[in-house]
Amino acid sequence: MPASADVSVPLLDLHEQYRPIREDVLRAIARVADSQQFILGPEVDALERELADHLDVGHAVGVSSGTDALLIALMALGIGAGDEVITPTYSFFATAGCVSRLGATPVFVDIDPVTFNLDVDAVRRAITPRTRAVMPVHLYGLPADMDALFEVTRAAGIPVVEDAAQAIGARYHDRPVGGIGTVGCFSFFPTKNLGAFGEGGLVTTNDAALAREVRLLRNHGMDPKYVHSRIGGNFRLDALQAAVLRVKLPHLRAWTDARRRNADRYRELVAEYDLGAQLELPVEPPGLAHIYNQFVVRHAHRDALRAHLAEARVGTEIYYPVPFHRQACFASVAGDPARFPVADRAAATSLALPIYGELTAAQQRHVVASIAAFGDKAR
Repeated sequence: MPASADVSVPLLDLHEQYRPIREDVLRAIARVADSQQFILGPEVDALERELADHLDVGHAVGVSSGTDALLIALMALGIGAGDEVITPTYSFFATAGCVSRLGATPVFVDIDPVTFNLDVDAVRRAITPRTRAVMPVHLYGLPADMDALFEVTRAAGIPVVEDAAQAIGARYHDRPVGGIGTVGCFSFFPTKNLGAFGEGGLVTTNDAALAREVRLLRNHGMDPKYVHSRIGGNFRLDALQAAVLRVKLPHLRAWTDARRRNADRYRELVAEYDLGAQLELPVEPPGLAHIYNQFVVRHAHRDALRAHLAEARVGTEIYYPVPFHRQACFASVAGDPARFPVADRAAATSLALPIYGELTAAQQRHVVASIAAFGDKAR
């Protein structure tokens, strides 16, 4: 079946998610407005309890963004000048940027060619006496290989900071990510599976002392009022964002299930249109539950395909076109760019297709039929 000229497919349609919960959201916002308590407070306390239960973790601390979650987690671990933190070279900028902001050195490793997550063998080779943490990224919502990583880090006593910004609800052998390593970091940016109406983030841990340190640091290191034992920052979560997230959280599993069904439908359609030779699809290794914050495919002629899909009114995005080792701000620490061939290939060939839960079967068929039409045109 050919692509339809009457179908338009945005990369993400938050209106469709919002419409059925609109009244509940407006009531929650009114509740906060009536309380006139906007910073931390009972809404944030309740959200933290609900998220700790949802993620099966001992402690959940709401913070101002996913970036700040990473920053405060590293601060709580005492990471600073002279320290090294190993990160994949292929991720959203905050993964490495937060390391540099603390005066520490991000040490980049290549990614696995199948999962896009960090290459554990490369981590083993990158460890030095100055390594203070390893930061795996559960990229696009697929858990990293945590067991293999722990085989490397436990012997050296190195903390593991899970960058789970894109992965709330993802499971690693039936364990939710974020509570597997030393500390986990989540984002509630509006495009995430659980998105706020602005910025928001979460730090998770099973270490009570580390959770106390995070709570202290998010409020300028202040306890009691106007008494500061640490230099922290303003990393507080707004009550309005917490209230919106509390409305959305009970829907998260259903929304994730819908994304997973859409991923399965893409696979069926790609097989139906016989596109397997030209389109590499995301994987889901045994025992891992992908939440598909993004559905990222690979195509040898990615840029031309993206332009063709734009003409077909299909929204796409490139995550990420420039790996860390090719960013100007990291030139002094990146080393030889030839050490990262897998990330370079991913940057040149990857493309995110629409995957949001409200995506219809007709819209998905239009996406895949449009990709098939591009292949016919290219021949």
